[in-house]
Amino acid sequence: MIVRLLFARAMHMSAEDIFRLVNAENRRVSKATVYNTLGLLAEKGVIREVIADPTRIFYDPNTSPHHHFYDLATGELTDIGPEQIHVSGLPPLPSGTSLAGVEVIVRLRSGGK
Repeated sequence: MIVRLLFARAMHMSAEDIFRLVNAENRRVSKATVYNTLGLLAEKGVIREVIADPTRIFYDPNTSPHHHFYDLATGELTDIGPEQIHVSGLPPLPSGTSLAGVEVIVRLRSGGK
């Protein structure tokens, strides 16, 4: 049910969003089940965790490399194609490491303030 919901909507949702939607039709799925399932799916690479706000993790069914806009007022997360952002000037990587990827989150505030 959780996987179907994530991929049918193809949008970024928090665990709370998913919990509410899964239980909308008088189902009895626990929060622990939702959180554990999302954690397992992220661990296996089926979905991505996106931490756009320190208090909220989003789950993204799009696992290909891409970036995000995050609207601070609405809490909405929107994809930005990887070709739309170019990152340069990264510092030297610590010895014994290699670059696994770079994710950019552009935080938006209404009214230009």
